[in-house]
Amino acid sequence: MAVFTGAGVAIVTPMKENGDVNYEEFAKLIEFQIANHTDAIIVCGTTGEASTLTHEEHLSVIKYCVEKVAGRIPVIAGTGSNCTETAIYLSQEAEKYGVDGILVVTPYYNKATQNGLYEHFKMVAESVKVPVILYNVPSRTGCNIAPETVVRLCKNVENIVGVKEASGNISQVAHLMAIADGCVDLYSGNDDQIVPLMSLGAKGVISVLSNVAPQQTHDICADYLAGDVAKSCKEQLAAIALCDALFCEVNPIPVKKALKLMGKEVGPLRRPLSEMEDANAAKLEKAMKEYGIL
Repeated sequence: MAVFTGAGVAIVTPMKENGDVNYEEFAKLIEFQIANHTDAIIVCGTTGEASTLTHEEHLSVIKYCVEKVAGRIPVIAGTGSNCTETAIYLSQEAEKYGVDGILVVTPYYNKATQNGLYEHFKMVAESVKVPVILYNVPSRTGCNIAPETVVRLCKNVENIVGVKEASGNISQVAHLMAIADGCVDLYSGNDDQIVPLMSLGAKGVISVLSNVAPQQTHDICADYLAGDVAKSCKEQLAAIALCDALFCEVNPIPVKKALKLMGKEVGPLRRPLSEMEDANAAKLEKAMKEYGIL
């Protein structure tokens, strides 16, 4: 059984003006998501600025999220690292807090071979009992996990259950699902490809868009899963301009700006990320208004 189906939000980590994590605002974001039918919360991923959280902050944010959600929907924790031992440590600690699964990114910078990736993910997964979702995002990591490696991991390691595919390469995803023989739970890692990947068998999406449009992103998935593909496709296409605006600068710069435009006090970005350029911010605001969320 899949860790979740539908739209899981890759939730932002709100900050205070002094740069500390803003837990009070984080609680509000969690409640906003649940009230608008988000199907899962993915905490401390790329969108949550995990790469600039200390290990202590990283684990504290995961623990807080699990406690606030209190079993209402699944919580999946980002626990990946380019150091296998660090990924094991973060994964084991997250498991203690009661997460429903972990999301483990392909090691960045090191550029491991496919055999190295296999051993890395296998070691992390075997250190815990919770389900593991692999995270393939070569544009950020410099390393692509091949379909054959994903299938090998899902078939040989009991608790590796699937992959968040953010390569943007539909042909690669089609090849993956063609050789998977039903063993891979696929999630779109790109909001502009939810319906295309669901047509190939995806269970849903791990979404940036859900931060600002949780109900709408849920509906795209729910309508597809209910068999109304035409309605789902129409909803997907209606969101394309906003998806483009949310990625006109590197994530999570635009989505944090979008949340501020909605009146949510998510605070500053951690360096080296910088505030959104004025022209792009105007493009984002226009797209949000046209989509009907401003």
